[in-house]
Amino acid sequence: MSNLEPDRVVHMFDRRFLTHLIIPLVIEQLLAVSIGMADTVMVAQVGEAAVSAISLVDAITILIVTLFAAFATGGAVVASQYLGRKDHASANGAASQLLSLSLIVSTALLIICMPLRRPIIFLIFGSIDADVLALGSTYFLYILASLPFLASYNACAALFRSMGNSRVSLWVSVVMNLLNIGGNAYFIYVLGLGVSGAGLSTLLSRVIGAAIMLTLITGTQHTISIRSLKSLKWQPEMVRRILRIGIPNGIEGSVFQIGKLMVQGFITVFGTASIAANAISSSVTSFINIPGGAISLASITIIGQAVGARRHDEALYWGKRLLLISYLAMGSLSIPGFIFAPNVVHIFNLSAQASEIAIVVIRTTMVMGALFWSPAFALPNFLRAAGDAKYTMGVSMFSMWLFRVGVSYILAIGLRWGVYGVWIGMYIDWICRSTFFTQRFLRGKWKTKTLI
Repeated sequence: MSNLEPDRVVHMFDRRFLTHLIIPLVIEQLLAVSIGMADTVMVAQVGEAAVSAISLVDAITILIVTLFAAFATGGAVVASQYLGRKDHASANGAASQLLSLSLIVSTALLIICMPLRRPIIFLIFGSIDADVLALGSTYFLYILASLPFLASYNACAALFRSMGNSRVSLWVSVVMNLLNIGGNAYFIYVLGLGVSGAGLSTLLSRVIGAAIMLTLITGTQHTISIRSLKSLKWQPEMVRRILRIGIPNGIEGSVFQIGKLMVQGFITVFGTASIAANAISSSVTSFINIPGGAISLASITIIGQAVGARRHDEALYWGKRLLLISYLAMGSLSIPGFIFAPNVVHIFNLSAQASEIAIVVIRTTMVMGALFWSPAFALPNFLRAAGDAKYTMGVSMFSMWLFRVGVSYILAIGLRWGVYGVWIGMYIDWICRSTFFTQRFLRGKWKTKTLI
């Protein structure tokens, strides 16, 4: 896993290691977005009330998934740093505590939220049609039942990535998504179960995915493994280390999702064309961010192991190269995205007004994303992997509320710029994050942080 450079510096990783780590992550995220769209199309056959119900519950689920992802990131950072130090026993301890923590929190959410499904939906979304509320409550039941399995899958996937093995999560993700698609086809089209069928399909795919992951993580051939139930015994000090990353990351992610929901509410004021244009623009631009998102996940392994080995020069070396790779990958997608924006928008058969808005938004996002997305969203993961999670939380919350929410409201509602105002506020948010995170990384304050 080392490579001798011309200057005789022996690096911890080489290009082959990076390729085997990053490429599966890119494919996994690409499949998730693509199959997610196919899943939505299939569920749409049930009817508008069902689609509305599922979309509302999914908005709530994103907040919960963000919490699990935060714990997974915390566990992966701690495990990666121990691997960098060659302390495999402690890495195994971090793995077992991450799984224990994930199961305890997910089970608690299941028990608390299950009898409160209707009140939760009503509290968040207010007065909605009775049939939508009823269908949403039904679908929410299956989603809540799947939480312990989803949490287990996320924890194990993060641990495999911390070992540098992202192929496992790729193939298990493919299996889960195909099971979900096949389950939808059977339960919705053949058995006619409607929303219950969609929920049951999601539940079964997560159960099977978790079972596969839990079986694999017990394998003694892996650097990190959970070999017995005894290892799941609560270890307060190890949990504290995980939460030092997980809590700030969870707060940051949850607040970010809440802010996004608020900003989406601004757009509804301007009518159907604006709503449709914003939805299509978001879907199209999400593809451009896939390489950056994959590199962001890969950085936890690379930076985490380098910092754990107390080789901060190595972390800086690979941080700069990962950022460069992110820029090149996103730039190579943004250029054709800019050129062919009208052709892509035409596929969705929007009105002339919605199409015009979507083309402008997509093209400006191609430019701004290529310039600022990587330092705004990949770079903070470099800092988290080094243990500097509180700083990223502070900057993200400040920038989110001041620019993405505050400035968006002024431009969109106050100045009546509509969708354009919302996206301009988001671009300013990216620029602010990029400035602070780049400065923090280059000045090296993160090198003073100690996690293990």
